[in-house]
Amino acid sequence: MSPEMSNALIFVVVVVIFIFAVKNSIPHFMGKGACCGGGDKGKVIKPKKLDKVIAIKRIKIGGMHCENCSRRVQNALNSIEGVNAKVKLSRELAIIKIDREIDDGVFKKAITDLGYEVKE
Repeated sequence: MSPEMSNALIFVVVVVIFIFAVKNSIPHFMGKGACCGGGDKGKVIKPKKLDKVIAIKRIKIGGMHCENCSRRVQNALNSIEGVNAKVKLSRELAIIKIDREIDDGVFKKAITDLGYEVKE
């Protein structure tokens, strides 16, 4: 095989690999990929309806990259008794309504245990 033919073959293989890499990366960069072990429409813990909201807390969260990340954080927060939380990926923000006194450390632990960062 001639050197030109070998180079052409290598070039074609590299181009094909590049095309597949870009094609499979696009959903991830649009926030719909299988980041963080997701990719499916995992079960969402619906926010509880609270009888009486005594406080609303806003927590900035770092490290979320996709809808699955925000769903994981929202599920963790909504699994805490007395919490109604919504997580906004685009703003890196959790809006938490509570119906009882809950120490901020509980929220921080729930978020950091998932591998995300609570920003001050």
